[in-house]
Amino acid sequence: MSPAAHLGDHIAKACDRVAPTWPLDQFIAVNPYWGWRSSSALDAGGALGALRGTALTMPRSWYREQWVAGRFTQAQLRAAAVEVGNVPLVEQALDLLGSAEPSEAIGSRMALVTDVRDLTDEPRPGQTWTDAVIHEISQHCASYFDEWQASWHQSDGGGLFSQWRLQESAIHGVVWRKGRTWARQQLASLPAQPQDAIAHMLREMNIPEVGCDAYLTGLLISVNGWAAWCSYVRWQARLAGSDDNEIVELLAVRLAWDWLLQADTDSIKAPIGWGEWAQSWMAFDGLSASIATNQRLDWLLQSAVERSYQDSIISELSESIPNVTEEPSVQAVFCIDVRSEVFRRAFESVRPDAHTRGFAGFFGLAISYTPIASSMTRPQLPGLLAPVLNVTETTSGSNTDALVADRDRVLGGKQRWDAFRSMPSSVFSFVESMGLLYGPKLVKDSVPNAKSPAKWEHEGVALASLEDVRPHLGLVHDDPAASADVAQRVLKSMGLVDGFAPLVLLCGHGGQSANNPQAAGLDCGACGGQTGEVNARVLADLLNSNSVRTQLMALGIEIPESTWFLAGLHNTTTDEVRLFDTDLAPVEKRSSIDELEDWLAQAGSLARAERAPSLGLESLNHEPESIKRILRERANDWSQVRPEWGLTGNAAFIVGPRSRTRHMNLAGRSFLHDYDWRSDTDFATLTNIMTAPMVVTNWINMQYYASTVDNRRYGSGNKVLHNVVGGRIGVFEGNGGDLRIGLAMQSLHDGHELRHIPLRLSVFIEAPRDGIEMVIAEHEVVRDLIANDWILLFRIDSMTGGVEHWTSSGWLTRETSASSQ
Repeated sequence: MSPAAHLGDHIAKACDRVAPTWPLDQFIAVNPYWGWRSSSALDAGGALGALRGTALTMPRSWYREQWVAGRFTQAQLRAAAVEVGNVPLVEQALDLLGSAEPSEAIGSRMALVTDVRDLTDEPRPGQTWTDAVIHEISQHCASYFDEWQASWHQSDGGGLFSQWRLQESAIHGVVWRKGRTWARQQLASLPAQPQDAIAHMLREMNIPEVGCDAYLTGLLISVNGWAAWCSYVRWQARLAGSDDNEIVELLAVRLAWDWLLQADTDSIKAPIGWGEWAQSWMAFDGLSASIATNQRLDWLLQSAVERSYQDSIISELSESIPNVTEEPSVQAVFCIDVRSEVFRRAFESVRPDAHTRGFAGFFGLAISYTPIASSMTRPQLPGLLAPVLNVTETTSGSNTDALVADRDRVLGGKQRWDAFRSMPSSVFSFVESMGLLYGPKLVKDSVPNAKSPAKWEHEGVALASLEDVRPHLGLVHDDPAASADVAQRVLKSMGLVDGFAPLVLLCGHGGQSANNPQAAGLDCGACGGQTGEVNARVLADLLNSNSVRTQLMALGIEIPESTWFLAGLHNTTTDEVRLFDTDLAPVEKRSSIDELEDWLAQAGSLARAERAPSLGLESLNHEPESIKRILRERANDWSQVRPEWGLTGNAAFIVGPRSRTRHMNLAGRSFLHDYDWRSDTDFATLTNIMTAPMVVTNWINMQYYASTVDNRRYGSGNKVLHNVVGGRIGVFEGNGGDLRIGLAMQSLHDGHELRHIPLRLSVFIEAPRDGIEMVIAEHEVVRDLIANDWILLFRIDSMTGGVEHWTSSGWLTRETSASSQ
């Protein structure tokens, strides 16, 4: 049967396999295996191994290194084998771990036409056809999708495929054996619509129906970076209730290259006949299954390493301490981010009577943000969601006009400056052309600087214009009842509906680094790759509103008059917390706020001391001011490739009361979300946690995981070689190749060893079985992630602290494995 019979389904399946990648100014973490979530991790690994030779686990030599270093034991290996029902593999695993040079699981893979041509000739000396085609497609995509970096753009005239057919570069980039005129005629003969063109080319290439899904998927993931960008464009369109077809256009372009290169080989002897090659795609399922079978050993080793980490968590969970019963001096709500765990623990040690909570850093606000005098609107919420409300800024009447004028002048100047810098005639001579005018900028960026940088929208604006500029949600004044509905939902999800402290700190977070295209990746993933400042300030303003509080009382939540909400921002690079809008607080709160600032400063000092060894600063642990100064300088150093370690090491997500973990040192490796199932009678809050924060943490975890196990395909290589594409689209590593996604090696490796140990996310939830099972049963995405081992789910018993592991055959009591090897 021809592939055309079900072509739409084949194309849709191939496109759905590709996870999106967000632009640099919203660089959130994404699970690059998202499109494979309905398959088990084992089967997905087999399929990706067959398609592109990629593995979802580390090389076997790495597991041997972990074994030799004592990071997992024979007992943990055997326990993991028992749990997955594959005990016979243990002896094979032990043999492999004792081998000096263990063999790898993936051998041959399916070949695209470019791979076959690589066996016959070269497009240019020393270059492969695969690299040449990726380069040509990538340059076309960079030009097509460019938003403002380039000084000229392709003329309008259809989608990516249509534009590609019109470009002379489509045939001039390589040498055709049959000549350029022939190649031009071939392209002209194709149907204009991408799906029609795909059907035509598949028919001419005799791709069998049974292998069509795999072949089209293989084509797309051979240009995975740009496919991921097209997937993002489609994702955004669908969030807005529309759709987008650019990923199908990209598929048509990539297929056209295979189609042309196959037709161009008639005059030479190919290593295999094209009929034989086309029929080989019928064997894809068999090869995929064979690779998956070979990788069962790798997954057993992976499970043993993960079990070792899980044992360290489980052994302490049963030792929970009671909740602090005395009235808290302050309640502080931090993001669930793993970096917050270090600071929360430090803050609690400074003030044992403080209550801290973990909650998604966008604070439950589905907002976007548009600064005054700017046409830019940015999302301030997880990439899974679409904004519902827009936040702008408010100032006093006397300052608004001055701010608008300043911003128009400064931002307009920056746009003209950037336009000059990006002109092709000045790309390589900008500094020379500017001469002494640019010298001070170079000197300034080269000198150690410990100052906090201005936000881009405030740069160059007179301080007088900024005195009372605050993010503002108009709904607070326009509709207090609707605002109260928002507040009730947020407070219930936060688990903060009574017992309010005199001060409640809402603390977002963000990173700080210079000359770093991926800087947004150090900010808050829950805030769409932005800092949490806007969300924290907006929520504090909403909850301090008397009219909103009045409406909240009718909804069953009474906030005492004595309670004041403060917004703060945790700088995760320097571990300093800045408080906002303190001038609005009642006079009687000023001394308490001063005390809070002192406690936060002490906590910051402790957190910096804990992080210092990982940054090579352990020798300064008795010089806290020196550490603070150096961290500030690192944050502003334009040559610093590791300003902080971000979410490196993330491995667990614990959902439960803080009393369950308050005694534990989780070493900045666990996301923490406060939750008390006793006040969640219908499990609505549990549903929200498992369908939103748990999915976001999976995305973060898998971005780090994939960037580590296969940086070439799912990471972004060497940060030093990054060049920004299209102003904000992404980065090239060097001057071309595919668009790079994921994390640079400098975010994962310290130059001597990996800082991130790739472990799948272990999720521990303190809740009844029936609540957890209800969410799994009712939500397909959650069910796929858990049932297919993309997330490892555990339940904590509220009474004993005992832990059981969810499996497809039921809950298994989890005992920690013996520590002896």
